[in-house]
Amino acid sequence: MPKQADKNKMQLQANQQLRPGIHFSENRLPVAICWAPFVSRLELEAEGRGCFAFSKLKDGYWSCECPGLKPGDRYFLKINGKKVFPDPASLSQPDGVHQASQCVDLEAIKKQRLAGWKGIPLKDMVIYELHVGTFSPAGTFIGVAEKLPYLKSLGVNAIEIMPVASFPGSRNWGYDGVFPYSVQYSYGGALCLAQLVRACHEQGMAVILDVVFNHLGPEGNYLGHFGPYFNKRHKTPWGPAINFDGEDCEAVRHYFIENALMWLRDFDIDGLRLDAIHAIIDKSRKHFLKELSEKVEKLNSVKGRRHFLIAESDLNDVRVIDKIDNEGFGIDSQWCDDWHHSLHALLTRERMGYYADFGNLDHLVKTFNHAFVYDGIFSGYRNKVFGTSTKGRPGHHFVVYAQNHDQVGNRIKGDRLSTILSFESLKLAAAALLFSPFVPMLFMGEEYGEESPFLFFTSHGDKQLVGKVRRGRKREYRAFMKDAELPDPQAEESFMLSKLKWDFPGNPQKESLLAFYKKCIGLRKSLRILRPGTRENILARKIGKEAMLLSVKGEMESFLAVFNFSAETFSANLEVMSVGKAVLLLYSAHKQWGSRVANGHNPAKTQDGKAPEVILEPRSVAVYLVKNI
Repeated sequence: MPKQADKNKMQLQANQQLRPGIHFSENRLPVAICWAPFVSRLELEAEGRGCFAFSKLKDGYWSCECPGLKPGDRYFLKINGKKVFPDPASLSQPDGVHQASQCVDLEAIKKQRLAGWKGIPLKDMVIYELHVGTFSPAGTFIGVAEKLPYLKSLGVNAIEIMPVASFPGSRNWGYDGVFPYSVQYSYGGALCLAQLVRACHEQGMAVILDVVFNHLGPEGNYLGHFGPYFNKRHKTPWGPAINFDGEDCEAVRHYFIENALMWLRDFDIDGLRLDAIHAIIDKSRKHFLKELSEKVEKLNSVKGRRHFLIAESDLNDVRVIDKIDNEGFGIDSQWCDDWHHSLHALLTRERMGYYADFGNLDHLVKTFNHAFVYDGIFSGYRNKVFGTSTKGRPGHHFVVYAQNHDQVGNRIKGDRLSTILSFESLKLAAAALLFSPFVPMLFMGEEYGEESPFLFFTSHGDKQLVGKVRRGRKREYRAFMKDAELPDPQAEESFMLSKLKWDFPGNPQKESLLAFYKKCIGLRKSLRILRPGTRENILARKIGKEAMLLSVKGEMESFLAVFNFSAETFSANLEVMSVGKAVLLLYSAHKQWGSRVANGHNPAKTQDGKAPEVILEPRSVAVYLVKNI
């Protein structure tokens, strides 16, 4: 009769869903799984528990039972009886990326889940992007949880958390993570993340986690000692590409797909934002993203719950969001940089870099109507025909933003719109974002005009790497710097300066801007016709050199927003308002919203026998609900 250890091995060999890492169960001993085809001998050294030898399975996998191992224990993996390394599938690195891994019981993580939580449809979301370390004074998951009542009062119903995979030191954007399964300990670790997710769900808020599947950071990256996790034939702007299509790639794909499923299945996170998918190089018959979408869809069918994927893509390619049976990747939504660039260039008049392709109102009108401005037309910045048509794609397939961590943090000084634009223009940006036919996303602090920069910051321990990062940033911004001095990303000051000040109480202008955001979000959530749909009932058009009319037609009523982006008063007779009774919902130049130039009159003047005349103050927006006749 086979021994229990042999039974376990047979079970593992038969199980095609081998999950990397250490797994605890009430029914059997803790089991460690590791994919390490480069290794001829593998052991687990647990502090105070002894040494456990792995047994070799098939296809480069190893397993071992670890009697006596407990959650909280620290351990290393020893390769070939010589060097020790942290576990490639570590769930916790409490002493940093170079030190021992720590056991975490995923079953305890699962117990944090809120029973009955079914999520929020993507089309109904108002997303709030935040960085854990700079969002709250504490810089932790608990610090985020303490701010949830504020976020709920703002009206957002989903938070998007920048990457939390363990990175070197305690200060980082998160894109230098080197342990995809491990939760950054300085933020509070795995259990605190699970508790934050539950707290969000209790407040009726969804959670989106930013994950990085295109590269790993350079410091503390030990995966290459265990197996071919990287493909030397491919390069990304940030280092070696993940091996999604080379020899032994199946186990690498499995490693990252299981990582994605862990966040959704075990931590109960609602959706994932996939960083820079254009840098995921995969020439396989089935692209990694397509396989990932299929596995998430399978999880959804098992759980009866709608988890989703959002891609950051620099390709303007609808294949990302096309259905799998239509040769697409099956991703639920993607970031739309064209929308941001159109609005930013129009409001700021900036034309450097990719903003050279934008800057007039026609671009903003087109992105409101079609999401992509460059949808198969010539791009001067790229010097080629670029993009694909979005015809027939519903609004929730695109996430739009006036600011985000990239568009703020990759500026030389990390300056926000609040330090670039006038107060009236900030309200214009808010209305454009929140009345768009897409899924809107705010960047932390924009709702009250936070003035602290969001700088690029690191806390690497490798001095040579620190020098490379500094020189690399200077090269990147050489054309834009002139007399400007680039902030030192390694300096703690860069991190501290990036923390939100939360200084709006008692500041009339910031309080007015916050109230304006709340009003716009409230209108968006209360008016069903503003929720992303087919987009067939939506039309943006120019009604002046720098004025735009956005109309959303419903069965019984229509929503109208009149934007004046110029520095001069705008007036026009609008036939569309004469078909029914127009009710003013919002006028940004009203004194209620902190305006100093208007007395709060209704900008629409009715005229006998003529269409109403709308007179808008400089850089203002008026919003109406028109009853259809």
